[in-house]
Amino acid sequence: MKIALVTGASRGIGRATALLLAQQGYAVGVNYVNNDTAAHSVIDEIQQAGGKAIALKADIADEAQVVAMFKQLSAELGPITALVNNAGILFRQTTLENLSAERINKVLSTNVTGYFLCCREAVKTMSHRHGGKGGAIVNVSSAASRLGAPGEYVDYAASKGAVDTLTTGLALEVAAYGIRVNCVRPGLIYTEMHASGGEPGRVDRVKANLPMQRGGQPEEVAQAISWLLSDSASYVTGSFLELAGGR
Repeated sequence: MKIALVTGASRGIGRATALLLAQQGYAVGVNYVNNDTAAHSVIDEIQQAGGKAIALKADIADEAQVVAMFKQLSAELGPITALVNNAGILFRQTTLENLSAERINKVLSTNVTGYFLCCREAVKTMSHRHGGKGGAIVNVSSAASRLGAPGEYVDYAASKGAVDTLTTGLALEVAAYGIRVNCVRPGLIYTEMHASGGEPGRVDRVKANLPMQRGGQPEEVAQAISWLLSDSASYVTGSFLELAGGR
């Protein structure tokens, strides 16, 4: 049985990925932090289509909650075989000179520490060193890690730069133990996250600047994630897929 954990799966890219993986035969752990209604709508949709999914409420920035989440996943579905590190936060657009230490640390706690903690627990289960059967991890970064998000959210961009480095380092660290680690870097995708930055219509404002002249859909990112997790990508590790419309 293929067992996937998708963090931040109640909306956007995480939601689209959870639904797609369920269609492909994975039992899915749907992680979320606050929105019970949204998370359970994902689970209901999966179950109505004949799939298997459970709700895993946990703040990935909290180590104890991450450990408990992985224990629950293992107990209810089985040992994890696929991790999608997707949960992330950003705050209102601003310049670096207006950032507070509190805001920076909140962003890093979720977007960096949270990814590290989830990778750590997944590796403990998947690694051949620990008697595991191997598996795959996909980290969701952002084109912002390359572009810097100047004048908007350099703190978020920097957190995604750390995700890129985590991907490279961990891929090399666990390649011999049956675990592949890859990364997707979405660009302007139609998700609710832009509202968190204070500009719900951001994609439509800037899409004309992209070579492809359009924003992306969460489902397009989900397709890339599912491929990287699949046996079709069995010789792919430490790689980055750009989903940014050519930017």
